[in-house]
Amino acid sequence: MARGRKLTRAFFARSVHEVAPELIGATLLFKGVGGVIVEVEAYHHTDPAAHSYNGPTERNAVMFGPPGYAYVYRSYGIHWCVNFVCEEAGSASAVLLRAIEPTEGFPTMRRRRGVKDERLLCSGPGRVCQALGITRAHNALPLDREPFELRARARAPEIVVGPRIGITRAIDHPWRYGMKGSKFLSKPFR
Repeated sequence: MARGRKLTRAFFARSVHEVAPELIGATLLFKGVGGVIVEVEAYHHTDPAAHSYNGPTERNAVMFGPPGYAYVYRSYGIHWCVNFVCEEAGSASAVLLRAIEPTEGFPTMRRRRGVKDERLLCSGPGRVCQALGITRAHNALPLDREPFELRARARAPEIVVGPRIGITRAIDHPWRYGMKGSKFLSKPFR
């Protein structure tokens, strides 16, 4: 599989709205397991749906630190979700990883997820973390060092944009980005 240049923490030291669409088509591996990012959502610190909106807590503290780190939290008390912290330190903005097209480590992902259908391995934020083995133990780790490996996309794919899903606040913001035509999206774009 052809991979682009390694993404460093400096890549994330920009607006969450610049970083999010540029992650579509990038490759994410976690301990050698993963694939191509096909769907993300942006969460800006001024956004009522962002975990950082009401200020720092023990849970979201990493969002207030420097960019280029993983923010891992449990959603609905069930699923782990991973975000990439963006912008300058203290801004508390992040990109939620919603779906990847699996390309590396199929046996490991299938064992962890208990499914054979490759479309169901990583199509949703909780599924991504389960398939890759990402947990709270990986919160606040730098994204440019093992166990993470992020590679820039080789070429810019066609990107679709729409409102975020699974939230109750600021639902009209078109801050969900996906790879047009990908069968690995968590949900189709309207």
